Amino acid sequence: MAQAARERSESIRPTVDDVDFKALYRKTIYEVRTADHWSLVITRYRPVPQPFPQPILDEPILLVHGFSQNRHTWTSGEFVKNLLFFGADVHILELRGHGKSSIALQHERHEQGERLPENLDYRWDIDDYFLYDLPAAVDGVRRVTRRPKIFYCGHSMGGMLGYGYAGIHHDLEGLVTIGSPSDIGRGFLLMKLVSFLAPIVYGVDGTLAALNLLRAASWSGSRLAGRALAGVGARGFASRVSPSPERPRRLRFRYVPMDDLLRLTERLLSGRGYRRYEEMSRFVTLLANPERVTAADIRWLLREGGEREPRAVILEFARWIRNGELVCYRTGYDFKRNFPKITIPVAIIFGDLDRLASVDSTRGIYRGARSEYLLWRPVKGNSHLELTMGHDIRQICYDIKNLIQFAVEHRGVRPSLPRRE
Repeated sequence: MAQAARERSESIRPTVDDVDFKALYRKTIYEVRTADHWSLVITRYRPVPQPFPQPILDEPILLVHGFSQNRHTWTSGEFVKNLLFFGADVHILELRGHGKSSIALQHERHEQGERLPENLDYRWDIDDYFLYDLPAAVDGVRRVTRRPKIFYCGHSMGGMLGYGYAGIHHDLEGLVTIGSPSDIGRGFLLMKLVSFLAPIVYGVDGTLAALNLLRAASWSGSRLAGRALAGVGARGFASRVSPSPERPRRLRFRYVPMDDLLRLTERLLSGRGYRRYEEMSRFVTLLANPERVTAADIRWLLREGGEREPRAVILEFARWIRNGELVCYRTGYDFKRNFPKITIPVAIIFGDLDRLASVDSTRGIYRGARSEYLLWRPVKGNSHLELTMGHDIRQICYDIKNLIQFAVEHRGVRPSLPRRE
């Protein structure tokens, strides 16, 4: 009887396409405060129990976006919907300066009495994400869900940060990375070569300093000339020569305007431009394979999902690539050296067309981690961006569901046999 009832239940179980997205969740937004005084925003999609089975109901998972991205990494497609279909309690972090965790928000909180961060003006780096943002976010999710441990899923840079975090903290129950290399640049000669151009940035500083000096001298000279002409009665000439009352603002290279670059790319991909991109992708795949994602989704992500990234973040990435490192330079903590300390269930997912996260560049974490549940899998036909928004996210979310389900079933019990998939 029980078997028959179970089979009947499975036969009427809907697919994720049959369910209205808004019926799956209650959405809330909350903030966490970092130790260095940033207010970060987390968007929560709390699952609503459904009449069909939800194998990971109320299991909290923190989603962390990658370089120059925001929450739309996860919301531009149906990634969140697929996780909610299984019952996951989804929490989306936006790192400092990204999305709702904006610089403007810090000023708003300052007006309410909070202390302003010292590195507010695009002076943070990857170490700040690792040392401050992740601990605050994980603690925040644990607090609102009242769970001692949570699951973590990171895309690209978000997953790389997860490698480091899982090796030193003990409040994660499972780790999923999507398109996240552990040896960034390995097997990708062009990226390696570009990383050696990063020191040119310091030359830009010298150029800007010279320009600032010339602009200041020109402003002061024009001001003196105007005063001299006014003193001899040539007020008409004086008004033409005199500069504006305010000194010229100093030119500074604080960030790379990835938001503007991605919006420009989105405009170039309109209409005929996207068809040309599809034709080119038959020979060379760049960040996204148009066969595995819709034009509307990729253009929406480019338009809404880009953020400015500080120069220090760029320089730290370049240093990682040049030296073959994955290190928090502020503390000397070496992510790779601590891979063997990762024993929680891990899933390493990447596209087989992705040059950033490939078999070569993810092999290190697969070999280094000591997890008894360890999935290392390419997604056929995928590059980098569509892994969280394309046609194959259902398959990826099944992998996440399986990892969480395994961890829940073995909570507090060490599996008798290693499971490496």
